Amino acid sequence: MAKVSTNISLDPALKKSAQELFSDLGMDLTTAVTLFLKQSVREQGMPFVITRAVPNAETRAALDEYAAMRNNPEQYKRYDSFSDLMGEVLGDA
Repeated sequence: MAKVSTNISLDPALKKSAQELFSDLGMDLTTAVTLFLKQSVREQGMPFVITRAVPNAETRAALDEYAAMRNNPEQYKRYDSFSDLMGEVLGDA
């Protein structure tokens, strides 16, 4: 089977890490990319699920709190300096 050369641009650190991984798995980068492409054609799509990262409950709560603070700043205490804030926080400890 004839082969065609294809160029792709990669972050150098990503390429190095991938090459090390695939070497440990007994293949080179070209073989790994070929496997990915064959599996994509076989599946008629990406051979894995692609999703957005969903924040966990704690992160979601922090984001909600930030939005509330931004939308209603008058409901939250403000400090004139970081030293004032730390003084209150450490005074409560």
